[in-house]
Amino acid sequence: MGPRQQLVRAITEGQQAGRDRQPVTACPYAADDLRRSAWVRGYTAGRREADKH
Repeated sequence: MGPRQQLVRAITEGQQAGRDRQPVTACPYAADDLRRSAWVRGYTAGRREADKH
């Protein structure tokens, strides 16, 4: 899996976690990993989506 695919996967995982209302601390990536920021971005979008419903 290439770097772009890894970031897309992290965003998707974060969105699902946000929709499921998991705590943000559920992020599986280390603080110095670029996937962490992608996951948090997805998480935020997922939470916003969940809050609309």
